[in-house]
Amino acid sequence: MTAHTSADTYSLTGKVVLVTGASRGIGAAVARRFGACGAKVAVAYRSGAAAAEAVVKDIAGTGTEAMSVAGDIAKADDAKAMVAKVVERFGRIDVLVNCAGVAEYRPFEKSDLDLFRSTFDTNVFGTVAMIQAALPHLPSPGGRIINFSSALATRPIPTASIYAASKGAVTSLSHALAKEFGPRGITVNTIAPGVIETEMTTKILKERGDGIKAMTPLGRIGQPDDVAGVAVFLASPDAGWLTGRTFIVDGGVS
Repeated sequence: MTAHTSADTYSLTGKVVLVTGASRGIGAAVARRFGACGAKVAVAYRSGAAAAEAVVKDIAGTGTEAMSVAGDIAKADDAKAMVAKVVERFGRIDVLVNCAGVAEYRPFEKSDLDLFRSTFDTNVFGTVAMIQAALPHLPSPGGRIINFSSALATRPIPTASIYAASKGAVTSLSHALAKEFGPRGITVNTIAPGVIETEMTTKILKERGDGIKAMTPLGRIGQPDDVAGVAVFLASPDAGWLTGRTFIVDGGVS
């Protein structure tokens, strides 16, 4: 599926968007879509510098500005440093998209403290750390926070218990912060994708792709750009009256 261009989407010219996990998969599609909308985009990543720079190059090719910032969101100091670099370059942050995450499926009996900590440190604390770092720079009113949960938070599958629990925590966190930040005019919403065709889902699609497609009312596997459009909508003026909501993007499976 080809990416959309600025001609058929929202105009976010002048906005500064920081997207974590943006070197590949859904995060890269989100970053590119914001660039196509005219926003200045910070491509945040933990590893894969070449992939991140490729996304930056693609965005710059649309006529807007982009930069890459490296760091581990599970470390508060890294989160602060990434935000500081973005503010130094662009002067502000209007939209924070917390797309970075890790997923390891393991039978419950074989799930240990290391798995729990690595999953929750990135998926939950990483989201917390990025919000805490970016919050002082978000416009009030007008700031937008978009967090990523998963459809597995509400319809988990075997071996995904720890991952599903971490994403459930992100959903609850977002709902609570929407109420806390509402008086400041900052919205907090969550996107919960189903199975999307990315590098992370190669194995599961090889094993169960036909079954997933068969149970999906829209009859196909979701693409990163299907999710990117939702993120752009939540950052657009049309979503100014939406906060505290979780949008399940799974082709109707739920």
